[in-house]
Amino acid sequence: MGMRVADNRIGSVMDLYDRELADLYPQEEVRAIVRHVFHHKLGMDTARLVMERQSALSESELLEVYLPLKRLRRGEPLQYVIGEVLFQGLTIGVDPSVLIPRPETEELVERIVAASPRPPRQVLDVGTGSGCIALALKKHFPDAEVIGMDVSAPALERAKTNARINGLELGWLKADVLKDRIELPAGLDLVVSNPPYIPRSERAGLDAVVRDHEPELALFVDDADPLVFYRAITTLASESLAPGGQLWFETEHRFGEGVRQLVRDAGFQQVALGFDLSGNARFVHGTR
Repeated sequence: MGMRVADNRIGSVMDLYDRELADLYPQEEVRAIVRHVFHHKLGMDTARLVMERQSALSESELLEVYLPLKRLRRGEPLQYVIGEVLFQGLTIGVDPSVLIPRPETEELVERIVAASPRPPRQVLDVGTGSGCIALALKKHFPDAEVIGMDVSAPALERAKTNARINGLELGWLKADVLKDRIELPAGLDLVVSNPPYIPRSERAGLDAVVRDHEPELALFVDDADPLVFYRAITTLASESLAPGGQLWFETEHRFGEGVRQLVRDAGFQQVALGFDLSGNARFVHGTR
């Protein structure tokens, strides 16, 4: 590849990012990436980057912003390169063992909080991954007992680390919702999940940044039954939720109506399909 910095001025490094990432991202996205890297690595905000474009970086500073570019050039997501994202005001560490939290999932948390007439006492997040949903709900409902469940041991270790980083106490459970007989506290108030839902046949059509770097375990399901996780989690919720308990799902727009019907057929009441800020069917909510 042969990346070379013409000189050590801030502007020269920014120009190098423009050149090296031009075939991977639109120009505006490249510039957003540059701002994130400089802010995370050197504490420089956008105004400073503009005003000090001709300023020289020290050798150590140059290395701090040069090494991320090498990884970005290989197609690694920015969030993995930086190692963290902000989610509902929490610092969530991410690596290739967990999905990168999306804005729609933040919206899911906001909807749960807004729709809770009283704070839940016991919460289960199925397929917790980085723990972002479970941790955000614990932040909003500090007196609740929140359990994050995942089949992946590395994901649970990451979630536990994120809990420590944010000073939050949660319970963690390693279990496979498709196979294991899961023992849960009686009378849960809230079950939430953003499970895998992308049919494996669509793998090739995904953005390479997602396809080649984010965990397949958290992304894909067999084509024969793309709602398999929703069905299993709905059954678990039917058995575990107290009367009046809430079930919340994040899904993909093509499956929203199918998930709503599945939850309704399981006997849940007031089953609703909600739309995200982009107008896509995204959230299913039902009451036990």
